[in-house]
Amino acid sequence: MRSVQVTALDGPAAVSVADAPEPTPGPEDVLVEVRALGVSWPDLLQTKGEYQLKPALPFQLGVDFAGTVRSAPEGSGFSSGDHVACVLPYGGGAELVAVHQDSVFPLPSSTSFEQGAALPMNYLTAEFALGTRAGVQPGDTVLVNGAAGGVGTASIQVAKGMGARVVGVVSTEEKAAVAKEAGADETVLVDGFRDAVKELTGGKGVDVVVDVVGGDAMTDYLRCLGPLGRLLVIGFTGGSIPQVKVNRLLLNNIDVRGVGWGAYAMVRPGFMRAQWDRLVPMIESGAVNPPLGSVRPVDEITAVLADMDARKTLGKSVVVF
Repeated sequence: MRSVQVTALDGPAAVSVADAPEPTPGPEDVLVEVRALGVSWPDLLQTKGEYQLKPALPFQLGVDFAGTVRSAPEGSGFSSGDHVACVLPYGGGAELVAVHQDSVFPLPSSTSFEQGAALPMNYLTAEFALGTRAGVQPGDTVLVNGAAGGVGTASIQVAKGMGARVVGVVSTEEKAAVAKEAGADETVLVDGFRDAVKELTGGKGVDVVVDVVGGDAMTDYLRCLGPLGRLLVIGFTGGSIPQVKVNRLLLNNIDVRGVGWGAYAMVRPGFMRAQWDRLVPMIESGAVNPPLGSVRPVDEITAVLADMDARKTLGKSVVVF
């Protein structure tokens, strides 16, 4: 079978599609014929050895994927032919993948394989961040930075599905259009965003900030929070890891909350499936509809990762087998 292999920690250039033996499923594994593979920021970091999870070389890349069940254990709830989406810490990038049943989710009938491959990590992360960590309620205002990226657009849509008002922070007008298409009520450019958010909220500030960027702007994001506001630390796509002066949290009664979805969810049986079940009504209503960026053949995975590395990606990139 074809497999997306990382043979050296040299970034996208060290990724290739090679032959590999078919997997042998364990007693609790679902065997999935993969049709579409999502390409994510952790994939890119893993190709450089910069992610917290560092598999031994060579390894099979791939976090999000979707396809058809070939076989499933009795009692799993899955049968041959079912359409499913799946998530792994790595290893989903092959024509055939054995994955534990806890990491397999039924795709609604209206959802394509390409959309399915865009859903699991980003949308389960967003649901965990906004629901479990932030406790978003209908009527809250949520500010999302990096709002045109994968986690950003997922956060916009899940927040809207929870009944929140959403403001997206973006770097260009092109990215503003992506965030608006994803469902953002308003967008602001990163240059001058603090004053723009103050104006949009009548000086009250926002209830939640979803921070996937990190970097030097965190202090201004904290200043965008209203009383009892929560800033969610999800990632550092901006490169640098900021520091927080905790007196600011005390004076304004605000929180900074870490969001480590994978480390929490993947070791709690049934947790991800419960998350997925909460997302399904949002998918069926159209509130969650992942914006796809490039959809290309799997043989072009190196170019897709290089575009992500160059910050050229809009929406979720997917490669198909």
